[in-house]
Amino acid sequence: MQKISGVQIASQIIENLKKQLKPNKILAAILVGDNQTSISFLKQKEKTAQELGVDFRIYKFPIDIKNDDLRQEIVHISGQKPIGGVIVQLPLPEHLNRHYALNAIPRGKDVDVLGERALGAFYTDRNPVLPPVVEVVKSILTTCNAQLVTLKVAIVGQGFLVGKPIFVWLKDKVKELYILGHESDLAIIKNCDLVITATGKANLIKPEMLKENASVIDFGYSFNENKIQGDFDASLIENCKLKIENSWYTPTPGGTGPILVAKIFENFYKLCQTQK
Repeated sequence: MQKISGVQIASQIIENLKKQLKPNKILAAILVGDNQTSISFLKQKEKTAQELGVDFRIYKFPIDIKNDDLRQEIVHISGQKPIGGVIVQLPLPEHLNRHYALNAIPRGKDVDVLGERALGAFYTDRNPVLPPVVEVVKSILTTCNAQLVTLKVAIVGQGFLVGKPIFVWLKDKVKELYILGHESDLAIIKNCDLVITATGKANLIKPEMLKENASVIDFGYSFNENKIQGDFDASLIENCKLKIENSWYTPTPGGTGPILVAKIFENFYKLCQTQK
């Protein structure tokens, strides 16, 4: 089973962006509280911004900020002309309404495509950029020369961040498509050529659960036994009795994560072009 290097794919995306005209705009990130996972993700974005020479600014707010106050701050930040793109780093503290905050981002500056206006335009194929998670899937499938129309695909996880946008994008492009929730029977993935998983449950998917020569795109991300792990248990590949020599998977870490960061910046470049 071939391991796909997300770092390598991301590096190619970044190199392509370096050849383009750098936006003379700011990419703003909203951080509420001090969630260490959120801070870690922002550091990755900050590192990529430095490599590209992009002006990346983090706006920090206290964990006890109120819904209306946070929304007002997002409206104020995103309304400034020098701001070309806005990210609200998730998850937000439990007392905050995620959608209320995300919907304050103008569609033309919604880099993550998470606000209702941007999502609505994406659902009707009218948004200037796709959700970064969709772009990640596109990049991996292109790298692996996968033919969508021939594939039976299972998406494990129905979340609005990963599962739902990927389902919307794939639904008219593949041979068969299933989206599975926490109560679904995972036996269905035995019939699928590609499994896309995003549950955050470490090692949920075992190689033996797959069809012969099936592949895995793993968006899962969890801390388990003091290490980062994905939904797919790649440690069992060597002992797998199935034929998997013609298959591939994305590891965690080093798989979908780096590509996702690169695609956020690619979206930022595209949106800044439309603002001209």
